Amino acid sequence: MSEASSPSRLLGGIRGVWIGGFLIGTTTHVADLVLAGTNVYDGFPIAIRLFWVSLTLLDPLVAALLWFRLRAGVVLGVAVILADIAINWSVFSTIGGLSLFGVVTQSLFAAFVVMTARPLWGSSRVAVASPEHPA
Repeated sequence: MSEASSPSRLLGGIRGVWIGGFLIGTTTHVADLVLAGTNVYDGFPIAIRLFWVSLTLLDPLVAALLWFRLRAGVVLGVAVILADIAINWSVFSTIGGLSLFGVVTQSLFAAFVVMTARPLWGSSRVAVASPEHPA
């Protein structure tokens, strides 16, 4: 293995972890909806219920963007996971009904996302046309 391919492989692995994490979220929310229907989150405030259902679309959108439009995926991914853990910890600490395991593992994923966002962003350099390097 060459030295030059090592950072590229590491960044590919980071991207893969991000995609995998958001696809796990997708699977969780789809399974919730399939098993319990649209009333899956009954007992929680309507805004929280709508947010959790919206993750059924947002999580796979992040995964697709990470694959096809990396920088857009990084921005949306950071926003989604930070909103998700903020809401889930708020629910966990005030209303209850969420597992400690779930909020902790999700927070660990969020920490990974935040710590690797900058290098992942930088791995997708935007081509800028110049006289020396036409786009």
